[in-house]
Amino acid sequence: MELAVTTARRSQAFTRNMGYQAIKRLADLLFTFVILPVVFPLMAFIALIVKLDSPGPAIFKQERVGKGGRRFRVYKFRTMQHNLDNSYHKAFMRAFVQGDVGQEEDENAVYKPFTDSQVTRVGRILRKTSLDELPQLFNILKGEMSLVGPRPNVTWEVEAYKSWHMERLAVLPGITGLAQVNGRSAISFDAIVKYDIAYVRNQSLWLDLRILWRTFKSVMEGKGAA
Repeated sequence: MELAVTTARRSQAFTRNMGYQAIKRLADLLFTFVILPVVFPLMAFIALIVKLDSPGPAIFKQERVGKGGRRFRVYKFRTMQHNLDNSYHKAFMRAFVQGDVGQEEDENAVYKPFTDSQVTRVGRILRKTSLDELPQLFNILKGEMSLVGPRPNVTWEVEAYKSWHMERLAVLPGITGLAQVNGRSAISFDAIVKYDIAYVRNQSLWLDLRILWRTFKSVMEGKGAA
């Protein structure tokens, strides 16, 4: 009898989750189809000034790891100088993921694997306003990302994951997430993952709306990524 009750509860939870996922996907698509015609002229303008500001492509493409370990190419407006040596970037991010750097809990700290001189003039504005993320609307259309979810990591970061970090890959990655509205640039990677896992375990439309609202407020207040 106890097994039957437990199985029934799991079935109900699965059904609720499937319903939520279907509604969330529909909301992602509706939002994207509505917002794209509005922001497309802005995106075209950003692409132009990125090209004029520094040599290199306007769109930066990079392989990331998404839901269930699926690999895909994420799109962003390029904010850094083209053809930089990324060996230090890789080493820093591996150390950050493994907890060898970035353990100080300081709201004024910013853990980043690059220097300010490597970011272009336009790139600083795009990062501050989070406008560099706009091309990821196309990742949403392709079903690779959602509006809300853990940020997707690159392959060498995932290779450095601790075993418990893997739970953050249980859902589609997002343009914004719970960690992003709780001081992403100033907290350790373990703290980021704890926020991501909290999101995975407590997903709801209400939580999604709260995260989107807090993201909107942060962008309006100029608290974008550093």
